[in-house]
Amino acid sequence: MAKKISQLNAITTIQEDDLLAVVEGSETKKAEVYQLENYLIPTNITMSDGSTVNLSDSTYHKSMLIRLTWSGGAGNATLNLPPAADNTNRLMRFISNGGFAVSTRVNLTPTGSDTLDGSTDAYVINITYEGIQVWSDGVEWFVIQKKA
Repeated sequence: MAKKISQLNAITTIQEDDLLAVVEGSETKKAEVYQLENYLIPTNITMSDGSTVNLSDSTYHKSMLIRLTWSGGAGNATLNLPPAADNTNRLMRFISNGGFAVSTRVNLTPTGSDTLDGSTDAYVINITYEGIQVWSDGVEWFVIQKKA
């Protein structure tokens, strides 16, 4: 009896040079994993004085690119990174829009005993069009790219 693909056991993880089959109409096509394009659909988050957003909430489970908007006057807001242990090999990118200034601060903060570049201090986003990219090794978060 034939099994559905969803009923098959996964023996190994997908590798970069594995072949994928796609059926379109009556044609079967093949592609290697590396040929698939990665489209980042941003998650938009509006921050304001006193606001706190926990990126461990289920709303942000698949967020890879977060576009930050500031609403209101001067102030401080907190953006808590999810636990590094629950996010091994996760890459997250953050960008601020044109509404940011020196007087508007979003503190990108590691939570619990996690660190960001070896520190429990927050990374401050307070510049228009600032960008930062972080990655988790399952133990801590690393800043792997930033612009300001």
